[in-house]
Amino acid sequence: MEEEKKIRVAITQGDTNGVGYEVILKVFANPEILELCTPVIYGSPKIAAYHRKALDIEASFSIINNAEDAQDGRVNLLTCFDEEIKVELGQPSAEAGQAALKALDRAMTDYRNGCYDVLVTAPINKATIQSPEFRFPGHTEYIETSVGDGHKALMILMNDTLRVALVTTHLAVKDIAQSITKEAIIEKATIFNESLRRDFLISCPRIAVLSLNPHAGDDGLLGTEEKEIISPAIEELAGMNIQAFGPYAADGFFGSGTYEHFDGVLAMYHDQGLAPFKTIALDNGVNFTAGLPIVRTSPDHGTAYDIAGKGVADEQSMRQAIYSAIDIYRHRRFYDEAQQDPLPKLFHEKREDGDKARFARPRDISKKDKETEKKTVTES
Repeated sequence: MEEEKKIRVAITQGDTNGVGYEVILKVFANPEILELCTPVIYGSPKIAAYHRKALDIEASFSIINNAEDAQDGRVNLLTCFDEEIKVELGQPSAEAGQAALKALDRAMTDYRNGCYDVLVTAPINKATIQSPEFRFPGHTEYIETSVGDGHKALMILMNDTLRVALVTTHLAVKDIAQSITKEAIIEKATIFNESLRRDFLISCPRIAVLSLNPHAGDDGLLGTEEKEIISPAIEELAGMNIQAFGPYAADGFFGSGTYEHFDGVLAMYHDQGLAPFKTIALDNGVNFTAGLPIVRTSPDHGTAYDIAGKGVADEQSMRQAIYSAIDIYRHRRFYDEAQQDPLPKLFHEKREDGDKARFARPRDISKKDKETEKKTVTES
């Protein structure tokens, strides 16, 4: 039996002054993970070597110039630029931001050329990465524009027991309410439902929808969005055979553990979903960008400048991001193969006029047809 080809995992270096290289190198210091995938780190060998020496991490890598040169059984580090970049651990800088962008941009080009299977991104600084080439609130929006092929992205924070998706993502709090529309909720819930089915192989997902206002609006006393927008959206989703329930007040929903009864939770805004998630998920949370052709995950922490260079960054979230990307890729392949060739109809009909045997849809057969069919079978 032919051995299954290892999944190629592209990993972008992220901000070079943060903990990105530390968590990447710590993950691959254990060579056992190479039995599961073939990593291709997009970055700079010089910067990687600097981090490795500064943090005294025992991890080796092979330098390559093209993704096609990556070899199984090795940690492949792809050179994305030759310029000298000053590393100032724990300090934000425009240089570090541009180094992160060069690695990310090369990864987007290579994905379009089919050079790898899944993408894992180390954290960036959303301020220092800004440039004429990058005018986005974060990774999610940039990747959607670069390789989304017109599909809409959905941010999902996930671990083994909880999946939280967001209707709005990187918005100022003052802009949230006007961005909560029935259409937006239906769009995000539809993407979420499809992702739960295809990416997580949940056949009939149950989605909890959170309210926008405290106490779910208190019957209009604290806001009318629940009555006028969220509840009508849930009713319309039911008509689309999507099992959505709510709206639930976020504090009681998470505090009482109600989330354990659902396959996914749709939050209205960033902190409403992420604050409880990060409290519950601790160090094993993963950020997954659903809805796009590319499978992209990342650890659910930032650049962590406050601990960069101290050797204390926990690599568990990065490791889980790699595992999750691989799992989702396999789930999609299994789901798509199952959906591609539906079972043929089981009614086989042989015609008297000499036509070849063919499959036919079930139909009402008259008494005359039955007699003719019986005669044909007997004569055969």
